[in-house]
Amino acid sequence: MSQLKQDITLLSGIGQLSTTLLGTGLFMVPAIAAGIAGHFSLWAWLVLFIAICPIGLTFAQLGKRYPSAGGTAFFVRQAFNTRLEKSVAWLFLSVIPVGVPAAIALAAGFLQQLLPQSLSSPLFAQLLTVALLIGVNLAGAKSSGQLQSVIAIAIFALIGAFWWQGDFSTADLALPTLTTSGITSIGVALGVMFWCFVGIEAFAHMGEEFKNPQRDFPIAIIVGCFVAGATYWLCSVIILKLGACGSAHFDSASIPWVSEQLFGTQFKVLISVIGFAACFASVNLYTQSLSRMLWAQARDYNPDSGLARLSIRGVPANATLAVGGVVALSCVVGAVSGLDLEVFLKLANGIFVLVYLLAMLSAFKLLRGVDRVLAGVALLLCSAVFLCLGWSMLYAVVVFGLLNLPWKRRRVAKPS
Repeated sequence: MSQLKQDITLLSGIGQLSTTLLGTGLFMVPAIAAGIAGHFSLWAWLVLFIAICPIGLTFAQLGKRYPSAGGTAFFVRQAFNTRLEKSVAWLFLSVIPVGVPAAIALAAGFLQQLLPQSLSSPLFAQLLTVALLIGVNLAGAKSSGQLQSVIAIAIFALIGAFWWQGDFSTADLALPTLTTSGITSIGVALGVMFWCFVGIEAFAHMGEEFKNPQRDFPIAIIVGCFVAGATYWLCSVIILKLGACGSAHFDSASIPWVSEQLFGTQFKVLISVIGFAACFASVNLYTQSLSRMLWAQARDYNPDSGLARLSIRGVPANATLAVGGVVALSCVVGAVSGLDLEVFLKLANGIFVLVYLLAMLSAFKLLRGVDRVLAGVALLLCSAVFLCLGWSMLYAVVVFGLLNLPWKRRRVAKPS
């Protein structure tokens, strides 16, 4: 078997993308954004959604025309050459030791609260999360998509319960009148909020596994982005009305605090379950995309490698185990060394934005007509965001630069 199974339906695709975009962000970013911009953060969410539309639509058109497990690397190959494709592939894979363990640590924080006291240690919770990720990924894209659809329903039900119990009305949805200081705060908040829509590039790796990629893949991206954006906006309205923002305590505990205020402490375990599930869903898609990137590179350039093999379920099992092994090792190193996970997240963000930028550059060359205009707008937006990253973009630039050095040309020929 040399091809991935086409098991992903439109509904499961929407569930996968929406839960990936929500992920850890729902439990932190609305409160952080509200703390920065207050009620003007509602304007910021609208601005962000409008800005993300060209990027999402461009990824949708790329995935429709070039469905491949190689994702952005495959798009780059179609637009430029195989050498640049390999650089992009390894650039994306370089997020494994820095970005994925940090996200797993956030998920494990919720899991810890559900474990017995004797097993409730950060490292054990992280390794258990890695084991669960490997198990879900080995079960196949169909099972993974169904699981994430269930998680998406649970998240929507939680936000709906908050809205109902908090006695909200349409009056709470009113946008404040814009002021000069408000516009400034919106700009600052957007720098934090952009990361809520990091995940579309990972979803691009799943295009090859859609039953009908030409029809369903672009719809899944558009609807998934809209669902995630609407959920973030409603969550922000709830947080602002209840005042769950403005201090460091709420940066990671706003949703549990809101739940306690509205329902009491009896739902503490349920919130931990939903929190873990949401974070798990986000990391799950990245694990899938990274393993498929590794498999796609092995399939195209080293087909006899064990990494190029698929299981009887049509899953790149060896590539999944390799990714899981590196992630588990990184979790151990992080726990032993006490390295700052926030720094790792910032380094990973630089890689993600650079991958976005390269995907939009490829789209600008490959697409035509209105699609090319959208790709151009998206390219400008990604370039602006990348420049705003500051020092955290250096990791991505250095890695990408090293990958593009002419290593083979530097070899000195031996005298005959």
